[in-house]
Amino acid sequence: QVQLVESGGGLVQAGGSLRLSCAASGRIFRLNDMGWYRQPPGKQRELVAAFTRGSSTNYEDSVKGRFTISRDNAKNTVYLQMNSLRPEDTAVYYCKANIDRGLGYRPRDYWGQGTQVTVSS
Repeated sequence: QVQLVESGGGLVQAGGSLRLSCAASGRIFRLNDMGWYRQPPGKQRELVAAFTRGSSTNYEDSVKGRFTISRDNAKNTVYLQMNSLRPEDTAVYYCKANIDRGLGYRPRDYWGQGTQVTVSS
C-alpha cells in the first residue's frame, strides 16, 4: 500500500510565503514524476508545478517566478515553496506521484488528500 501525505497549508496574508510538503510512504520501488495540483473553490483541478521526465520542471504560468518545486529522493518527498502569494492562489493543493511498486505491479498515479491554502487580501 502507498500513501501520500501533504502538510504545510494554512492561512497567510497576500505577499506571504508557505512551504508545502508531500511525503510518500509504503511499498515504493521507484518514484517517477511528482507534482502539485490545486483546485480553487468552484473550479477544476489544475496543474501548479511538476517534475516531468525525471528532473525537468513545468510550472503553470501564473506561478512562474513565485513558486518552486523541489524533491528529496532519499525522503520520497516533494516540496512546493510558494512566495509572493496572492488571493487567487487560494485553493486546496494536492500532491500527485507516479509510483512503481516493483515486481508484479504497474506504475500508476497516486494522490494525496489535499491541504488547504488560503491567502487573505
